[in-house]
Amino acid sequence: MSEISTRTVGPKAAKRAVQKAFKHNRPLFLWGPPGIGKSEIVHQIGKTIDAHVIDIRLSLWDPTDIKGIPYFDSTINKMVWAPPSELPDEQMASQYKNVILFMDEMNSAAPAVQAAAYQLVLNRRVGTYKLPDNVLIVAAGNREADKGVTYRMPAPLANRFIHLEMKVDFDDWFDWATANRIHKDVAGFLQFSKKDLYDFDPKSNSRSFATPRSWTFVSDLLADDDGDENTLADLISGGVGEGLAIKFMAHRKVSGKLPNPSDILKGKVKKMDTKEISAMYSLTVSLCYELKDAADKNAKDWNNQVNCFFEFMMNNFETELVVMGTKLALTQYQLPLDPDEITCFDAFHAKYGKYISQATERR
Repeated sequence: MSEISTRTVGPKAAKRAVQKAFKHNRPLFLWGPPGIGKSEIVHQIGKTIDAHVIDIRLSLWDPTDIKGIPYFDSTINKMVWAPPSELPDEQMASQYKNVILFMDEMNSAAPAVQAAAYQLVLNRRVGTYKLPDNVLIVAAGNREADKGVTYRMPAPLANRFIHLEMKVDFDDWFDWATANRIHKDVAGFLQFSKKDLYDFDPKSNSRSFATPRSWTFVSDLLADDDGDENTLADLISGGVGEGLAIKFMAHRKVSGKLPNPSDILKGKVKKMDTKEISAMYSLTVSLCYELKDAADKNAKDWNNQVNCFFEFMMNNFETELVVMGTKLALTQYQLPLDPDEITCFDAFHAKYGKYISQATERR
């Protein structure tokens, strides 16, 4: 029997799909391996559509946590159900334009819990509890092949969802990373070695492996540079694996010898001696970070900084790096560049304009 291929989407496409499903009030299930950003996407959508996100880990729930607990109501002389406080009631939901009920790790929940979710997902009610009209449903979970604790989702429950399987997409991750100021060494290293963004192998016994999530941990570790490289190497190895930690620390050692980006943008440094390509990626990201900060602060010497930025790239970088830096500055950050105020702009555009246009059109 031939293997059936599954259609997969990157984070940006997944966000568009979830938002479209929400417009039609259709529950959607995000599948994918660990650490690729399924939960992050749901929270990003919440901010985009001005929705309050209720994050429920169904793997930690019991069946009664969904249906509620029965108690005797002496005023009506009947047994009634008390719904769980985690589920939104009408009073709570009325405070928001939309509420997203995010049932994470759904297929890691015990079969009895999944069964209790049937009615809630399809009919938007369970027992006497009813979901408010402005509540949107999305769920997520790992695939059975991902070595996590999962239970096969019953067909009746699976049929209540639109299913979407996610994949790692480097370009999507890099856009997110630079927008969220992931450390320049992480962004630069991975731009140079894209395949190292994700190396999860469900057949491997390694406890540490690279994912977008674990590289975010590495970025956080680099935020306070206390000079203790041995401890840093130990922690990075525990996050992304020993092999990648060795490669990354070697990259970091070289990138640490590069010029200060502030000195470059002020015209104090015009040439660089180090030509290690992976380190130059870090410098490019760092220059863009610095340039964005200058724009946000309305720096008085803004046009001069932009001119130094383009001149330095023209005189020191290969075309690929120049294109990357320009795209990040113009497309991602949309910095306010005035060609008439940039001395080297005509020469820069003549040399790289067509490459930048081609790269922008591909996206």
